[in-house]
Amino acid sequence: MKTLRTPDERFADLPGYPFAPNYVEISDQEGGTLRVHYLDEGPADAAPVLCMHGEPSWSYLYRKMIPLLVAAGHRVIAPDLVGFGKSDKPTEKTDYTYERHVAWMQAAIIDHLDLSGATFFGQDWGGLVGLRLVAASPDRFDRVIIGNTGLPTGEGTPSEAFLAWQKFSQTTPVFDIGFLLNSATITELTTAEITAYDAPFPDDSYKEGARVLPSLVPTRPDDPAAAANNAAWDVFKQWHKPFITCFSDSDPVTAGGDKRFLKLVPGALGQPHVTVANAHHFFQEDAAPQLAQIIIDATERTLADPSGR
Repeated sequence: MKTLRTPDERFADLPGYPFAPNYVEISDQEGGTLRVHYLDEGPADAAPVLCMHGEPSWSYLYRKMIPLLVAAGHRVIAPDLVGFGKSDKPTEKTDYTYERHVAWMQAAIIDHLDLSGATFFGQDWGGLVGLRLVAASPDRFDRVIIGNTGLPTGEGTPSEAFLAWQKFSQTTPVFDIGFLLNSATITELTTAEITAYDAPFPDDSYKEGARVLPSLVPTRPDDPAAAANNAAWDVFKQWHKPFITCFSDSDPVTAGGDKRFLKLVPGALGQPHVTVANAHHFFQEDAAPQLAQIIIDATERTLADPSGR
């Protein structure tokens, strides 16, 4: 597998991103190695909050939430998916599969850091990958908080907005990452912030992972990832620990995606689910203080009541 590594100078002096980098080398299924980047902020002995980004962003998306969570005493771990951020970027679309993304994060984050007592927070593909990690190691996680994401099994009809995005991602000759991020927020990004989202991708050769991910979302029952996602759902149908949804009110791609979780996950019963107002798909840009407070409140409730209610 051929990979690219974004030069460090691309990440110099990014606004609001003073965090120290952490790297781990993991083995690839083809026998090579990949370098994965992650942030690890806050007290090392605190129970971790695992924050996972989606497509086509990177850990920069959590820059506004991390200081708030750390100030509340939390340890925050925010990895860059392979193909994104400061992580290595395989150069062929065929190098990326749903299963590989799960395996890469399992090795780089769950196994390497030996997480326990964790809170999971995931959005977009951060949820698609992260919920699989939780289902594979449920004893490592004390609670789950998700928004603007899902765990698709290929059943039902995807939203028109998602199908349009999927088609666009596979056909457009220009895949402008910073523009795409800015177009899916209500808060207008600054020029410097748009540049920061572009930073991992010096040219199109670095964007194969970003381009291909929409096509890997299961949209048919015979999708290669459908069986594993159904198995993950079997875990969540028996999940009694706190499970909180916080979907935004202005995201056409994932609107209504909370309904299946609310219906099928026992741990969702009685939780303070939130509709995040005035927020688009990348609600970490639009509502960082509110999202951080949802995480803080959820952990404090568990200290008072193990059920988190």
